[in-house]
Amino acid sequence: MAASAGGQITLSSTVQLHGVTCNRNWKLVKFCNGEVMGRKLLLKNGGGSTKDFKRQQQHICMSLTADVSTESKLRDLDMERRNPRTVLAVILGGGAGTRLFPLTKRRAKPAVPIGGAYRLIDVPMSNCINSGINKVYILTQFNSASLNRHIARAYNSGNGVTFGDGYVEVLAATQTPGEAGKKWFQGTADAVRQFHWLFEDPRSKDIEDVLILSGDHLYRMDYMDFVQNHRESGADITLSCLPMDDSRASDFGLMKIDNKGRVLSFSEKPKGEELKAMQVDTTVLGLSKDEAQKKPYIASMGVYVFKKEILLNLLRWRFPTANDFGSEVIPASAREFYMKAYLFNDYWEDIGTIRSFFEANLALTEHPPRFSFYDAAKPMYTSRRNLPPSKIDNSKIVDSIISHGSFLNNSFIEHSVVGIRSRINSNIHLKKWQHS
Repeated sequence: MAASAGGQITLSSTVQLHGVTCNRNWKLVKFCNGEVMGRKLLLKNGGGSTKDFKRQQQHICMSLTADVSTESKLRDLDMERRNPRTVLAVILGGGAGTRLFPLTKRRAKPAVPIGGAYRLIDVPMSNCINSGINKVYILTQFNSASLNRHIARAYNSGNGVTFGDGYVEVLAATQTPGEAGKKWFQGTADAVRQFHWLFEDPRSKDIEDVLILSGDHLYRMDYMDFVQNHRESGADITLSCLPMDDSRASDFGLMKIDNKGRVLSFSEKPKGEELKAMQVDTTVLGLSKDEAQKKPYIASMGVYVFKKEILLNLLRWRFPTANDFGSEVIPASAREFYMKAYLFNDYWEDIGTIRSFFEANLALTEHPPRFSFYDAAKPMYTSRRNLPPSKIDNSKIVDSIISHGSFLNNSFIEHSVVGIRSRINSNIHLKKWQHS
């Protein structure tokens, strides 16, 4: 046996490795961590008294654990990368929601109902909870009373979801001293910029990455998978994206990527020749050749993760007058920073118009539904209303969702979603509208 200067150990072929080193002519010796360096190992046949050997043995400890130690460090590094305590989520409350009027007449877009008993804000909030992220800011400006009430009941009260040492805070647009402080939020980037000082608050000292989320999308996603991909790639910014076909591509921000998934350019809602120029080989992100041919575009979901220092630098110094992430900050950053695309090839819908709201709700009644609220492993949370079960008299219900506290009397409900506290009286036939 020999110990090299690097702490490596050479054993003869007769030695058995079971956490200790032994030989028929040797005393039991355990050592590592470099403690053996500079020490003289007194073996039975190598001189020295038994008393000296025992005294020396007390200072030489541990066994051959170099590989175990390395594996442990790798596990610790993996856990550090997945540590949700170092992630802060910012959910954007959206603008006036004119395309969702009259649903937004007295409520913010994230407070619009979905699936009968939920609100749109419950989607990103539940994704955060299921991902272990417990530090959340929600930025609001328009018609925020209903949204504030729902957040307080569902996530901040004693009867709602608890966040341990985390927090959920609504940050409403406000005016501050000075000429610049008189402006309301001018866009998504400006809204985050106006509260940039919160990222330097003492309770944000451990935050490494900031998730930027929209409050009006329907999807289920593990954000920590997204964040870990971002950290392992070493990217400054990572954009979650969807493969997209020709029919809808011009409605979204599109990315051009290289063969390693790095974003080379970004174009917000391109049309005509500009749209065709954004076609890419989506097999780079893991799609099959057939699927890649059908979906040659990569569309941004409006879900971003930034290194905290990069985000602050972009908003305060690099682009201090940019108001929007999608149309200003992201396209400009693609030319200067390491920006990466992250593929999310699952159900996702932007509930931005009455038509998309209508279709996303009714899609919940399909068999099987493209999105389901009934996932025990990753549930969707909402406020507890303490409503009685729905009462149904002499009625027929086919492929429908009936929410709490409703009364149905002598009616026929087919491929429909009935919201909470609804009353459907006699001789009513409610069914899905077939549009041309």
